[in-house]
Parts: sequence; C-alpha cells; structure tokens
Amino acid sequence: MAARLEAAPRAGTPEVVPLRQLRAAHLEPLLEEEVHAWREALDWDFSKSADLVRRFVDMHALQGFALLEAGQVIGYSYYVLEDRKGLIGDLYVRLGRHSPALELRLLRSVVGAIMQSACVRRIESQLMMARWHAAHVLPAVPSLTVYERNFMRLDFGENPPPGPPRRAPRPAVFLERWNDQYQESAAQLIAEAYEGHVDSLINDQYRSLAGARRFLFNIVQYPGCGIFFRPASLAAFDAQTGRMCGICLTSIVAEGCGHITQICVAPRVRAGGVGYALLQQSLASLHACGCRKISLTVTASNQEAVSLYESVGFRTVRKFSALVWEGF
Repeated sequence: MAARLEAAPRAGTPEVVPLRQLRAAHLEPLLEEEVHAWREALDWDFSKSADLVRRFVDMHALQGFALLEAGQVIGYSYYVLEDRKGLIGDLYVRLGRHSPALELRLLRSVVGAIMQSACVRRIESQLMMARWHAAHVLPAVPSLTVYERNFMRLDFGENPPPGPPRRAPRPAVFLERWNDQYQESAAQLIAEAYEGHVDSLINDQYRSLAGARRFLFNIVQYPGCGIFFRPASLAAFDAQTGRMCGICLTSIVAEGCGHITQICVAPRVRAGGVGYALLQQSLASLHACGCRKISLTVTASNQEAVSLYESVGFRTVRKFSALVWEGF
C-alpha cells in the first residue's frame, strides 16, 4: 500500500509541495496510472522513466513539485538544470482530478522555480501528456513562445511498409547500419541540417556541435526516447565523396512499437530522396523485427516533413505543445 502524507487541515484547493519532501511511495499510484496512460494514448512503455523518477525522488534529488489533496499526490512535475537552461521533464495529473487549472498551477510553480535560478536564461519543455492546448491556457508573456507539435503513428496492420523509392536518391548514396564511430559525423550533420530550422528554436542542442553531441548521447544511452535500436538505425553516405549526408535513428518504446527518434539530411541533398530512402529502410527493418506500430514527433509547421511522413502512412494521433521561455 502506498504511503500517505498527513492531509491538509481543510479540504479545498490542492496544496503544492516540493518533490524533495516526498518519497517514491507517495507517488506510486500516480506513477502507475501514468505508465498506463502512456501505453493507452501513445503505445509507449513509460515504466523505465517512472523507475528513474522513483529513484531520484527517494534520493531527494529530483527538483519539482507535487499536488497534494487529502493526503494523496494527484499530480507532479519535475525539472532539471543543464548549463544555463532548465528542462521541464514531465507533468502529469491523475485522470479523476485533472483540469487545465491544476496543470497550469503545476507548470507555473516549476517555471517560477527555474526562473529563480540566477544562471538560467532559457527553459524548454515538450509535455506530450498535458491535456490542454498551451496556446489556450498559458498567459501571453513576452518570454514564452509556443510551437505546435504532432505525434504521428504508422500502423502496419493498416499500411504495409513503404516500398523502395521510385527514383534513386540524388546524389547516389549508400546506407549503413548505425555504428558508434559515426557519432561525430552525425553530430556535425545535425548542427548543419538544423541551422535556421524551426526545431533549433525548440531545442537549442541543434544549434551547436557540442549540443548535437549531447543530443546524440542522450538518445543512444538513456530511455527517454525508448531503447535505442541499432538494427533499424541508419546513416546515408554520398557514394562519390563518402561524406555522411543523412541519418535515421530508431528506438523501441514498447513491445512491438518502434519510434523514429531522429531523421535529418544535409542541406546539400535535400529534396533528393535521401530522407525517403532512409525512412523506408528503417521502417522495413522495424517491421522485419516484429514492430507493429511506429511513431514519431514533428513540428506542425514543418510541412515538408509532415508530407513525407503522411506519404508513407503516418497519421497525426495527438497534438501537443513545445514551450520555450527565453529572455526573461
């Protein structure tokens, strides 16, 4: 049975308390529900991420806040500080008690705490399980920008894996399965591919070589985007020069469910079919390995990418907001 905290003296508006005052047992019913919610809504196994939350809460090392009502934790949100940036890692309120007002209360508590850190100049967040549309409920403040994102899914039961490209990519390329020795070339490619791109406004790791290195390390080593899946992760190389010109990286997010964690091509080969060739081969490999469903996320305004994904059978099943506070 989960532990209980002493209830507030009077019933009413839930109390906001720091996560460092709690133990993992206090969050157990909430985390169990969140694991189920991720699986039902997104075909995503959130259990490894929930285990990390439990571990750091018990270490009193997780920064954030919880909503406490009648001695029970009904919601939480946490954040991490990285260099001069704050990252809001998650926000979830139990189904029976969720409301835009409660979610916004948690978000304001977290953002306020991050802004009090003298070293922080930027805050980023992508809250896929938030049940409100950020543009409708968040106060319009000069430091906040909201970007709409799509969670897209391809169901192989409804759509077979796409066939090979009708035309050979231009320039001619060859594809290789991911190897860790490609890490540096891939980081250089990401920094080049996202220069001036809307996604570099959402995730500032795309803006520099050092940031791209951290991004790649995180998706290969940590479970936030699933378990990195090498058999379907590919790199494309120019057949004439041997230079890397594209990557498509994948993960497994639940049994039978894959995820495209990153796909990009060098500006010099854009619109030449390299992206399609990478995506097609990765999807074929995921299907051959037993995946029934594949997901990805994409910024809604990136119509070129959205059209590519729709052309092979992906459909938007959920919209969520990427939030960026900067210049506060």
